[in-house]
Amino acid sequence: MTTTTSQNRREPPADVIRYSAFSADPAGGNPAGVVLDAQGLSDARMLDIAAEVGFSETAFLIERPDRVEVRFFSPLAEVSFCGHATIASAVARAERYGAGTTRYDTRAGIVEVSTERGDDGMWRAALTSVPPTTSALACADLDTLLGMLGWNADDLDPMLPPQIGNAGARHPIIAAASHGRLAVLDYDMPGLARLMAARDWTTINLVWRESESVFHARNPFPPGGVVEDPATGAAAAALGGYLRAGHHVNTPATLTVHQGTEMGRPSILTVDIPTDPTTGIRVSGTAVPIPAP
Repeated sequence: MTTTTSQNRREPPADVIRYSAFSADPAGGNPAGVVLDAQGLSDARMLDIAAEVGFSETAFLIERPDRVEVRFFSPLAEVSFCGHATIASAVARAERYGAGTTRYDTRAGIVEVSTERGDDGMWRAALTSVPPTTSALACADLDTLLGMLGWNADDLDPMLPPQIGNAGARHPIIAAASHGRLAVLDYDMPGLARLMAARDWTTINLVWRESESVFHARNPFPPGGVVEDPATGAAAAALGGYLRAGHHVNTPATLTVHQGTEMGRPSILTVDIPTDPTTGIRVSGTAVPIPAP
């Protein structure tokens, strides 16, 4: 018996529930584990639970008098912020405690989260990210990324130059010139994992702009132990900040981001971009419980 296992046996049991975010169908969207009461759980135990759950992220919540402390773990490591697990856990809380607004205290900062139940009975949650930032993507890193993806410079949309977006987690944003280019995803997973670890990137946000307000996205996610993430709320928030900072959209704006289609897990993320550059980006969607196997 290892030391970690011995320590874990002395910790309180964890009640793990499973929800799929950004979908009205548990077979779609992005599944997340949720632990609504993580009081007393060590970092090692939370990582173990995330690995046992096997989803790209699991959210661990601790209720405080004026906020909810939240930690996010992939099966391999802790991440500073996760959008889809935020949406999933917010709906899970609302089903137990009722609709409302609360503050998530995350490693990335305070994120306001609200929930409501529609006339159709579906729960919907919205997060408002920390104020986003954008920064340059080094030419050498871009060349390496394109090489790993099997892309070249002609595959890029010249109207949306590559940059790093950050709305709680760092994501290179790479815009494809065509939907056909985005539809093919075949990359060097171990190599990209090493590069992302060195650069502190959470996912690679590959996007194609269908129209002024409609985007399609795919997110390679080696740090989460998966080839691709079917819905990435943090990356959607980073995209909103990137579009606002680069004046690529007239604000205020509401965008629809389609993700997960190629994986057979279609997801819809709504992104509201306010005009004020000091404010966060609002990302919203539905979430539903995943039936026990």
